[in-house]
Amino acid sequence: MIKVGVTGGIGSGKTTFCKEWEKQGAYVVYADDLAKELMVSDQELIRDIKSTFGGSSYHSDGSLNRVFLAQEAFEKGRVEELNKLVHPVLWRKVGELEFQQELDGTDVFVREAAILLNKGRPKDLDFVVVLKAGEQDRIKWVVERDRSNVQKVSDRISAQQPTKELIKYADFVITNNGSMEELQMKAKELFLHIKKL
Repeated sequence: MIKVGVTGGIGSGKTTFCKEWEKQGAYVVYADDLAKELMVSDQELIRDIKSTFGGSSYHSDGSLNRVFLAQEAFEKGRVEELNKLVHPVLWRKVGELEFQQELDGTDVFVREAAILLNKGRPKDLDFVVVLKAGEQDRIKWVVERDRSNVQKVSDRISAQQPTKELIKYADFVITNNGSMEELQMKAKELFLHIKKL
């Protein structure tokens, strides 16, 4: 099984890229989505978040109070605290999924994560793909997608690893500077190339 990491800053086109790979037969784990899922399903993680950030982290129905937690993490400089709770649980689950997919005979397993290279390049990946796009384009796309404001998106970009740092670990760099169709075509071409290697 070929193991690939796909990363890039917020709004760089990771999801569009990976959705195309899924169409080509890859199994993709979207780390952000999985983390959100675990934050409401993993009882130990829920307990840890409540004890660190307070009971307001969750609504009375058990759903995550995203607004409160985002304010605590991003506006009060506690992102690292939250990551220390979530990341070990997340990567353990990714490992379980990877193991299962290998047993199931999957050809290409993909970890899609903005945080993929936070501690350097994971040793077990065969390839790392970094997506890059202009900052103004990224801000525009994320503002439209999330109905967010420019300042909040700009702050989130500033909080992430700079793209030039990510590129140091990359086997392939995909520049997202055209239409969605062009990005999908680049994704398809790279998938077929990797399968041949």
